[in-house]
Amino acid sequence: MFHTIEFNDDFTLDLVISRKLPMERVKIERGCRLQAQLKPYVIEAADGPVEVADLYFEDGTTAQCVKFACFAFVDN
Repeated sequence: MFHTIEFNDDFTLDLVISRKLPMERVKIERGCRLQAQLKPYVIEAADGPVEVADLYFEDGTTAQCVKFACFAFVDN
């Protein structure tokens, strides 16, 4: 299921386009809205657990380990 998400701040995502190609860096601007499927999980950071997700976009690209604090769900 695809969800509309909105990014809370400017930052750079590393997109996986293909396993055979290197990751591509893409600048995301605050307020950018995209459709994505999410695979949420928790990682252990130096200051404790952090909720993250792999984002699977409609164009087939993937962003891995994106903090939930970087985006919000948007009601359609």
